[in-house]
Amino acid sequence: MKKPQNRLLYLLAVLLSTVAVNAQKKIINLEMSNIRWYGEQITGKEHFGNLKFLDGEIELKNDIVVSGFFTVDMNSLTVEDLSGTGKKRLEGHLKGENWFGVSSFPESKLKITQIGKVEGDVQKIQADLSIKGNTNGVTFSFEMVSENNANSNLTFNRAKYNVTNRSGSFFDDLGDRLILDDIRLEVDLHFN
Repeated sequence: MKKPQNRLLYLLAVLLSTVAVNAQKKIINLEMSNIRWYGEQITGKEHFGNLKFLDGEIELKNDIVVSGFFTVDMNSLTVEDLSGTGKKRLEGHLKGENWFGVSSFPESKLKITQIGKVEGDVQKIQADLSIKGNTNGVTFSFEMVSENNANSNLTFNRAKYNVTNRSGSFFDDLGDRLILDDIRLEVDLHFN
């Protein structure tokens, strides 16, 4: 790099080139990345399944996530703890209007809004999560486990996204038919 006449401009150019070197964009591998969801009834009965991504990327600076976004294909929603007609029925139910309304809202999105605090190898990240046309802030954990693999755990309150079926936030006297509002996600990210 040719040294400019003005020392301040030179120092600024060196600083900017250092920042650019430390920034790294990672695009997710759509085939290998997966979201495992868990939903639970008040009785302790749990269902789980998978979701796939349509796209996503993160930007790292000095191994810290500083920005990113992800788009989830809601049509990819599967139930993995059941088989046969029970599996098909629950998948159809979850894709229906009382749950995620997939025909009207085929995508969910997450956009990182704030760099999170790092504790050991785990970073706490704040983001906007959009489901069924509703956007709310969430905080989740994120850990790079290797150069091209990361894990994340996120729990969101479905009531904030107008997912009403058997929710105590919308209906009284559900008894043991109540389905908890918190949905837990375990995310396995692989990058190209």
